[in-house]
Amino acid sequence: MTLWRAVLLPLLLAGCGAKPMAAQPTLDGQPPIVIAHRGASGERPEHTLAAYRLAIDLGADFIEPDLVLTQDGVLVARHENEISETTDVADHPEFASRKATKTIDGVEVSGWFTEDFTLAELKTLRAKERLPKLRSTEYDGQYAVPTFAEILDLLAEVNKDRAKPVGVYPETKHPSYFAAIGLPHEAALLAILDKYGYKGRRAPVFIQSFEVANLKAIRAKSDLPLIQLIDGEGGPADDPKASYAAMASPAGLRAIATYADGIGPNKAMVIPRGALGTLGDPTGLVRDAHAAGLKVHPWTFRRENYFLPLGDKGGVNPAGHGDLAAEINAYLATGIDGLFSDNPREAVVVTRAAQR
Repeated sequence: MTLWRAVLLPLLLAGCGAKPMAAQPTLDGQPPIVIAHRGASGERPEHTLAAYRLAIDLGADFIEPDLVLTQDGVLVARHENEISETTDVADHPEFASRKATKTIDGVEVSGWFTEDFTLAELKTLRAKERLPKLRSTEYDGQYAVPTFAEILDLLAEVNKDRAKPVGVYPETKHPSYFAAIGLPHEAALLAILDKYGYKGRRAPVFIQSFEVANLKAIRAKSDLPLIQLIDGEGGPADDPKASYAAMASPAGLRAIATYADGIGPNKAMVIPRGALGTLGDPTGLVRDAHAAGLKVHPWTFRRENYFLPLGDKGGVNPAGHGDLAAEINAYLATGIDGLFSDNPREAVVVTRAAQR
């Protein structure tokens, strides 16, 4: 423990720390899964084949590609359809005229958008670190933007000799926006998953979305496992009358269970933080979700001090690494069924140790 933590932590935690609790079981009694958030994105530029391969090598149970579409209708992995934060597109003078301002899910966004590029054009770009103030940029410029098919090719390669396959956990990004411009996710996503053999409820796949209608549309055509993402504020972009808070209520969770198999909540909805940034007492969300028959996979666990609860920080440097294991263990005790992490190296070790 650093001197900073040793001196200040007891004072800051006095009277505001989380109460000890007995560890709760997962929904089905199986060990919680580790989902590599955008691959091993704490160590390689996110959503690159290198990030996914490293996550697999580190023992992740699932890799997570966020999916957007190109102008010619190809599913590619980017966190957003606006790509200036994660590629070198701004350094390509031949694409300067493509810069635009659009309204995405009610928010005005300026930059370069995947739907304005063909796949061939997008392949001329190279990925870069999205959080350069917190993470190394040594791998910038080395990796291309992968298609979903290339990601599934990677999984097919690594899974051919595995008794337990590494799964894929795609998210449909801004599905109602893409549908409105004639580039819907659902048909393309289901077709490619079917082509690669992802069929039935026991397939190693979860399809996730912050929106509702596209999950319901997928459920009408497929019995693949679905996850409804929810946040602490706001609501689904495709239903202005709905709120995530209402969806997280017992009645809301029962409604989700009619079309989905689980929820992916902001982790603060499972254990909130106090005014000083310390972890508080767990809410009833995991209990209520399990009562509705839903798995719970909160997001996102990261090792940098900037993201950690106060008691788990390793110093005052935001880019420094703290005690991610302690934070994850607090959440595992609530009975979560899995977790998203940028750092599968640490997350896998913690979750495996908790199973012993």
